[in-house]
Amino acid sequence: MKVNELKITYIEKSHQELSDVEQRLLKEATQAAQKAYAPYSHFRVGAAVKLANGEILSGSNQENAAYPSGLCAERVAVYYANARYPQSSIETLLITVLDENDDYRCEPVPPCGACRQVLTETESRQKCPMRVLLVGKDEVLEFGSASDLLPFIFTSNELKK
Repeated sequence: MKVNELKITYIEKSHQELSDVEQRLLKEATQAAQKAYAPYSHFRVGAAVKLANGEILSGSNQENAAYPSGLCAERVAVYYANARYPQSSIETLLITVLDENDDYRCEPVPPCGACRQVLTETESRQKCPMRVLLVGKDEVLEFGSASDLLPFIFTSNELKK
């Protein structure tokens, strides 16, 4: 038997330490979360992406009574960016969750497993990492790559074996 250790590096910072571009992403993600369609879970998520061409796009979660027909905010934003600007890579993704009072959730909330898979495949397709910022009420967690959120990624290489 061999024991291995996995180390993931990320940065913890405050809202005040966000750059101007990150503050704009937070504003866009917050506005998107306010527009989320979440009548079943009441879990309102907003995501905003900054593309290499400078564009900022956002998305919110969209639920459906016929689970799992809805989509998470992260996938809405990433798919919209890839559909609208397929040649421009995503540099940064910011995700936040609002409670029923329009306040940020205390702790940053990470993406679900399906979203993590989509994010890492997007990185693979665009051949460069995207920074991921998870925003809570009191802190922001910054990851240098979406693959840090899913270290044992399933890739197209597994389909060839």
